[in-house]
Amino acid sequence: MTARRSSGSLADVGRRAGVSITTASRVLNGSSHPVSDATRERVLEAARELGYSPSALARALVTRRSRIIGVMVGDIVDAYFAEITRGVEDVAGRAGYMTFVCNADRRTEVEIDQLAVLSDYQAEGVIFAGSGYLDDPLGADLATAVERARERGISVLALALRDFDCPRIVADNRGAAYDITDYVLSLGHRRVAYISGPAGLYASRDRLAGFREAAADAGVETELVYDGNFSYEQGYAATLQMIAEAELPEAIIGANDETALGALAALRQARLEVPGRVSVAGMTDTRLARFSDLTTVSVPVYQFGAAAARRIVSGESSPAETVLPHRVVPRSTTARRRPGGGGVSSSARSARAPSSSAARSPAGPAPD
Repeated sequence: MTARRSSGSLADVGRRAGVSITTASRVLNGSSHPVSDATRERVLEAARELGYSPSALARALVTRRSRIIGVMVGDIVDAYFAEITRGVEDVAGRAGYMTFVCNADRRTEVEIDQLAVLSDYQAEGVIFAGSGYLDDPLGADLATAVERARERGISVLALALRDFDCPRIVADNRGAAYDITDYVLSLGHRRVAYISGPAGLYASRDRLAGFREAAADAGVETELVYDGNFSYEQGYAATLQMIAEAELPEAIIGANDETALGALAALRQARLEVPGRVSVAGMTDTRLARFSDLTTVSVPVYQFGAAAARRIVSGESSPAETVLPHRVVPRSTTARRRPGGGGVSSSARSARAPSSSAARSPAGPAPD
């Protein structure tokens, strides 16, 4: 929609309504300063006749409400955060709010700096979309910054476990990891590898715990745990390492979909059949997972953002924690274990493994 261009200034509105610029500003910017109903109506009518609309900045200075919602994401290129942000924007946009996306690169010091900027812009709400760290040396500083923001009237919500006080809308990371692992094991796989998330994140800890708990309940060893960082590239690299080792796992579970998709690419580039040779599963059910027909555990990522934005826009009080449900979504990258499956000879590894140059430059998923 094209906004109507103003043909007058605030002074013009004041002159037409027969009031001072100050009074016109108070009416048009929503000041709580008392103004008679008759005067208010004259000012509004003058503004309509002149096509005058006050600037958002001027309104924010008077009302201390900017209609800005900040979304603090861990990695702006991660499809998980993109879907959260879409949920925020869809709700916020319909209510006339602007969404600012802040890429924190999973660094607490960046979150502190960005929160200060959003506070300066008098944001009405800030949503922390990413997980916090265990024993974060800057955790107390961030908690102090969050408390100051809340004292200024800024609504703060978190979509993952954090060390500061605010309402949370979260998934059961441990339960989700348990359920996808339990599903993979139910297909008969026993040699199952797991590619973890970034070290120190609460989400990484909880998902790894869920994987190990499900394996222990099934009497399966969990020594095949590989370092990861929630990225496609690290999933690819970890899977190359598996291919180079003595025996392939029967299944690979990534701590998120990006990691699992990297694993899937490495296996296919090595001409290892998925799921006939190795089953692959991820977590969160992002758009890329759906496009790739990846088995995963679905959490309502879009709804995280939408629910958080609704609470900010409505100003409603929020419960301390809301846990949204998850469900396993079987797709074509997993299948029941074949009799005699698992393992690969060294000659087959040599024939199938991608070249070193390919390992250094994995072909990532196409951008949306």
